[in-house]
Amino acid sequence: MDPDYFRSYEMCWGTLGTMRPFSNFHPDRDAIEIQAALEKKDALTLVRILTNRNNAQRQVITKTFEEMTQKDLTTSLKKALSGDLESLLCELLMPPLQYEAHRLQQAMAGLGTDEETLLEILCTRSGEQLQEISAAYTQLYKKDLEKELKGETSGDFAKLVSALLNKESVASAVQRDIQTLMASLNEKKADPGPWIDILTSRDTDHLDKVLMRLELESGQLTDQVVQKRFTGDTQLGMKVLVQCIQEPYVYLAKRLTTMKAPIVQGIMVSHCEEDLLCIRVAYKKLTGTSLYTALQNKFKGDYLQALLGVCRSED
Repeated sequence: MDPDYFRSYEMCWGTLGTMRPFSNFHPDRDAIEIQAALEKKDALTLVRILTNRNNAQRQVITKTFEEMTQKDLTTSLKKALSGDLESLLCELLMPPLQYEAHRLQQAMAGLGTDEETLLEILCTRSGEQLQEISAAYTQLYKKDLEKELKGETSGDFAKLVSALLNKESVASAVQRDIQTLMASLNEKKADPGPWIDILTSRDTDHLDKVLMRLELESGQLTDQVVQKRFTGDTQLGMKVLVQCIQEPYVYLAKRLTTMKAPIVQGIMVSHCEEDLLCIRVAYKKLTGTSLYTALQNKFKGDYLQALLGVCRSED
């Protein structure tokens, strides 16, 4: 890891991300080093540079590299590298909104749909962020994200996914929402409609109060209520949504415990400049092991070094 990273006077230590602006930033120098590393297939140099610059700086490097070599940096990386390392470094080069759009597209690509990755993004992003991601999706793939999501889902789950994508905050009384949710559970078959409506259209503080009071009145955790009263994809969607309302970092930490490369990589790249420090804390509390150590126990080689660069340090 570059020691100048730690000497940076520009570092935003108040942020909750692990990847921050590199103070001694010279894009021309970086582009020259990257060009030489690509020719030698020197993966460690590529990892050192690309995991020690924030995304805005990587965009400048990409542009400088193209101007200097008349080549696309992502294409050049794909020619020089392979496997998980190639995938990770190429994803680090994507602008954040494009990366989220890419993850959604990948979750819907091929046979079957990765419902939990769809839910992870839709449940942990604000309505404003999702509108920006939706616009990026249209720009990248020339398709409407909501139509694509509807084509991949059905029934109440499709309604939930659509409501999440278009979530907005609507004022309401806490007690009224509790009564509405309780009434939906009194039917022989629980009606997901009120749950979808309320849980996707209130702010987090309001929903925290609603779910806390709901648990007091029902005598059960909300997660248990959802488990008992809903089924299939709708149950999965409700469970993820409830977890993300109550403890989003714990939910993401649980996802990381799978130690499956696509999940680990997706979450770490998505959150490295926003709140990966919070996810690291939740992971340590949940498992008793730091994320940094867990990565070392699972992965190896240059890919491990890249993941450690994104994770940044031991807890």
